[in-house]
Amino acid sequence: MTPAVFATCDLCDAHEEDASGAFRVLPPVFRDFGAPGRFAGRVATVRAIEDNSRVREAVNSPGEGRVLVIEGGGSVRRALVGGLLAIAAARNGWAGMVVDGAVRDAAELAAAGIGIKALALMPMRSVKRGEGQRDLPVVIQGVTVRPGEWLYADADGIVVSATALL
Repeated sequence: MTPAVFATCDLCDAHEEDASGAFRVLPPVFRDFGAPGRFAGRVATVRAIEDNSRVREAVNSPGEGRVLVIEGGGSVRRALVGGLLAIAAARNGWAGMVVDGAVRDAAELAAAGIGIKALALMPMRSVKRGEGQRDLPVVIQGVTVRPGEWLYADADGIVVSATALL
């Protein structure tokens, strides 16, 4: 799902008094690499430290408008997502990806038709050892994100909520 109209600033304003922990904001360290720059959906998660085997599995499965959140441990030594995986994600109905790590193939990412936020570009591809895990709580820049939660991303930032906000 990509809601036509939302702004993370407005969502933050509406939930600034939330002390429950159900509404969280990711640190402002992510850059836009895909298009559109605004995306939202239910969260699916992958833990993948320099090995994108589980990322490949995820993007080749039905996305159903979800957002794939990838815990890469903040590593920028190897790219976890490149052009081919972005194209697969768009083709399979993913709304976007948030990568706590690096991506590559900048021109292909921008043309793939899917929102992508990541820390940096790195031309080195990931290793492929079949490591990683899917569908578990992940920690993204110190913020816990759980499968089934909702993520909203735009040019101003990324917010996560235990429940749908729109």
